[in-house]
Amino acid sequence: MALHRFTPTHYHTTLGSHAPVLRIAPGDTVETSLVDSAGVDAAGRHVTPDGNPQTGPFYVEGAEPGDTLVVRLDRVAPSRGRGYTAGVIAPNVVDPGYVAEMPARRRIEWAVDAAAGTATLLDPSTALGALTLPLAPMIGCFGVAPEGGQAISTATSGPHGGNMDYRGFGAGVTVHFPVFVPGALLHIGDGHGLQGDGEIVGTGIEISMDVAFTVDLRKGRTIRWPRGESDTHLFTVGNARPLDQAVQHATTEMLRLLQEEYGLDGYSAHILLGQCVEYDLGNVFDPAYTMVCKIAKSVLRRIARTG
Repeated sequence: MALHRFTPTHYHTTLGSHAPVLRIAPGDTVETSLVDSAGVDAAGRHVTPDGNPQTGPFYVEGAEPGDTLVVRLDRVAPSRGRGYTAGVIAPNVVDPGYVAEMPARRRIEWAVDAAAGTATLLDPSTALGALTLPLAPMIGCFGVAPEGGQAISTATSGPHGGNMDYRGFGAGVTVHFPVFVPGALLHIGDGHGLQGDGEIVGTGIEISMDVAFTVDLRKGRTIRWPRGESDTHLFTVGNARPLDQAVQHATTEMLRLLQEEYGLDGYSAHILLGQCVEYDLGNVFDPAYTMVCKIAKSVLRRIARTG
């Protein structure tokens, strides 16, 4: 196990089979930095074109198609004192008849105090005053190179991960990705200081980040969609449009997880989810929407005790 401190010099706005920037081994930890979604770094310099620029990719030794890449987010921390959001909800999230009543879209600035863990609105024209909210730093876009030599835009998502914008992707969470190419080729970017469910204005509080993550491999374990684990829940992720298809992917992946990892028969898995499932909304702004299917670990512990 090794610690790598990596300083990026270039970025990608697609997730694909790009030349790796660093080769790492299972068990290794990487400390690195992310520019914001507009390509602005911690010093406020515009260093790369916008579009959720990704740091990486990182080649994980031994990863082969059919394996599962495990990524633990150890640290996700804003690295400058100013972030921004869009200020108007996306038209597809409101009734069509309401769109004409919406205010003009514009950029909103926020003061970010990482030490205090707060973000403060810097727009005196609103009735919100100096609204101060607690930070909840997260990663908006990350994943592996997709199959078939594809390079998929960081504006969207799929089985490989990508721009899922799920507020649950914060420090302490572990995420599993299917491996499609040798080395997996992990990309990471698009840090948000805070974001509501769905990213309904098309942004979180966009800001540069310092991150640390640790990788591992599950050899010969094949999954179809990203999976994850927090302190309290297991979850699966479906990325698609329309939203009902994202629900289908996430729910099916959870049924598979319960049968593969917990030994439940199909009937038992269906009964359990029917009464205990929880859903979180990821992105509903981008070309592919994201739905997260969750089950509490406390429920699974109860099954283990009675089973």
